[in-house]
Amino acid sequence: PARPARPAPPPRPAPPPRPAPPRPGGRVTGPCHDGGVPAPPNADTVLAELDPEQREVATALTGPVCVLAGAGTGKTRAITHRIAYGVLSGAYAANHVLAVTFTARAAGELRGRLRALGVPAVAARTFHAAALRQVQYFWPRIVGGSAPQVLAQKVPVLAEAAGRLGLHPGRADLRDLAAELEWAKVSLTSADGYPAAAEEAGRTPPAGLDPAAMARLIGGYEQLKLDRGFMDFEDVLLYAAALIADHPDVAAAVRGQYRHLVVDEFQDVSPVQAQLLEQWLGGREELCVVGDPGQTIYSFAGASPSHLLDFPRRHPSARVIRLVRDYRSTPQVVGLANKVLGPGAHSGVRLQAQRSAGPEPALVEYADEPAEAAAVADRVAALVGGGLARRQIAVLYRTNGQSQTYEEALADAGIPYVLRGAERFFDRAEVRQAHLLLRGAARADAEQQPLPDVVRAVLGSLGWSPTAPAGAGAARDRWESLAALVEVAQTLQAADPAADLPALVAELDERASSAHPPSLDAVTLASLHAAKGLEWEAVFLVGLSDGMLPISYATTPTAVEEERRLLYVGITRARTHLQLSWSKARTPGGAATRRPSRFLEAMLGGRASPQARPGGPVRARRRAPVTCRVCGRALTAAVERKLGRCSGCPSDVDEALVERLRAWRLERSRAASVPAYVVFTDATLSAIAATRPASLQELAGVPGVGARKLDSYGDEVLGIVAGARQ
Repeated sequence: PARPARPAPPPRPAPPPRPAPPRPGGRVTGPCHDGGVPAPPNADTVLAELDPEQREVATALTGPVCVLAGAGTGKTRAITHRIAYGVLSGAYAANHVLAVTFTARAAGELRGRLRALGVPAVAARTFHAAALRQVQYFWPRIVGGSAPQVLAQKVPVLAEAAGRLGLHPGRADLRDLAAELEWAKVSLTSADGYPAAAEEAGRTPPAGLDPAAMARLIGGYEQLKLDRGFMDFEDVLLYAAALIADHPDVAAAVRGQYRHLVVDEFQDVSPVQAQLLEQWLGGREELCVVGDPGQTIYSFAGASPSHLLDFPRRHPSARVIRLVRDYRSTPQVVGLANKVLGPGAHSGVRLQAQRSAGPEPALVEYADEPAEAAAVADRVAALVGGGLARRQIAVLYRTNGQSQTYEEALADAGIPYVLRGAERFFDRAEVRQAHLLLRGAARADAEQQPLPDVVRAVLGSLGWSPTAPAGAGAARDRWESLAALVEVAQTLQAADPAADLPALVAELDERASSAHPPSLDAVTLASLHAAKGLEWEAVFLVGLSDGMLPISYATTPTAVEEERRLLYVGITRARTHLQLSWSKARTPGGAATRRPSRFLEAMLGGRASPQARPGGPVRARRRAPVTCRVCGRALTAAVERKLGRCSGCPSDVDEALVERLRAWRLERSRAASVPAYVVFTDATLSAIAATRPASLQELAGVPGVGARKLDSYGDEVLGIVAGARQ
């Protein structure tokens, strides 16, 4: 692979970089892996609350150490206690330890736990953050001048490079091309080496390009980027590795600074990250890696379970420790997870449940996707009615394109939801304004009051008050955002009673940069990839049909096994309640050609079409086909079915009636303190205005009007419709 040009050596060795001051962030944990009171900063008490395997990890202070940790077994707890025990026992100096992970959110969690354990000076960063600090520090001393600016987005540069080659891909194609470019770079593949590497990996370039054309595009992009003095995120890793490899003084400084390395989620390491890690080590073996090969689901980003599974071969003296006690899930959920991976899978561990028994997971078949979504919404409503918080429930699917049906079903059932990855809490105007005010107050912070009281006083000028405003709407949304910031301050103070405004601002900076919003009381909709690292009390895994999981383009044994691991990740997100479902047809009245995922065969006992097994019957609603009232064509799109007409057919909707219905909906949503879509979606209101029902029976026939909504709003809606006729 191509390496950045070797700059001339500096006249004298550069001093090692100073460790950054600790920033607050993350979650404090206690006796188990996820909750409780943090242990005092004492070497003995750090070990006191660990199980035997976790204690073995914590006391294995010299490397190499390989920790194979299954889902829910407390791996983060084990490695943070290992670091804390090493520092508090005097085996490590805190500023000589580097803990590395893959996301800013995970790094924040590491920092938070280490702070709670009394070792806040330990550096916990992502690979990219650690590499960028080193590049920015050493570049002026080695190359001269400032380091290249990090390119915020590849697509514009890639589009220009494509244009110079006479190619004009669309925006969606450009995103795919950028992903392929990233795969090449993290796989240490140069432009010239791309065709051979792609063939070996079984990859087909996107946008209809052949491998040679993709290679030319990569070369053009690299040249254009370098000409303009930019580096992309992959370059950050490549440059850091090259500076260490090519300059002994840089290597001595970095290796002198970081003498003990810990890598979390090691199954996600790419070749370029592995190369950088080897440069940081420089032949030393003071390395502890932890991960779960059963959760390797990012091969598209260069990850491979071989990095973790082959660690003992690469380091013959390695101590291998397995964490198998699952503290997250019930025995029923754990048993299902073990079945999915099976004895032949390269999981590294077989989970052993530690919790008491819970309900059996339900495996359910439905006639079509809308029926599946409606039944899931019904079950969610029942769980919420039984006292389970909405934020403790998730609906997970293979692709983001599956979300729309579930968004509509939850909205129709009056259940608020959030799309994981779509919510931008820190982009809200009131949150940005509050963030600025808190930052300004932190510069002049002379307050001796508890942190939450100080925050309440600052946010009072923006409209925060001890009680929420009546109803819903913009005022309530603004208050909820500010109240979430007060909750962050309360959480931070609980973790660190000495936390002040500067600490809170640092925490908010970290959350904003990692897109880690405070939790909202709403059901989560997310893809299986986006759900990794999270957990809920109740999880619905939906759309589990062959062709969707495994996905249709997973055609090799390796790709299919990754899809199996993806299902394993989904199952292990559930603490207590778990339902797996699939539908026989895509649309009502469509051909019932789908079959359940092949991964479910062991659970189905050889029978191909269970109605609801083993968790009890779940009603599978069949819906009659809906046809366009204008042209008569069968409608398949969810919005078209609600409107009762094709999107291209002329509208017969009474817009004045729609506006009256919207005004009524706004009043009702404010009175109930719920989002407007929870009352009725825009599509349902338009359908009501188009059909003008004259009775409850006719209103019940409008898609999106279920029994609960009919009881709650039926008479009011009919009154508004009747008034429009007069």
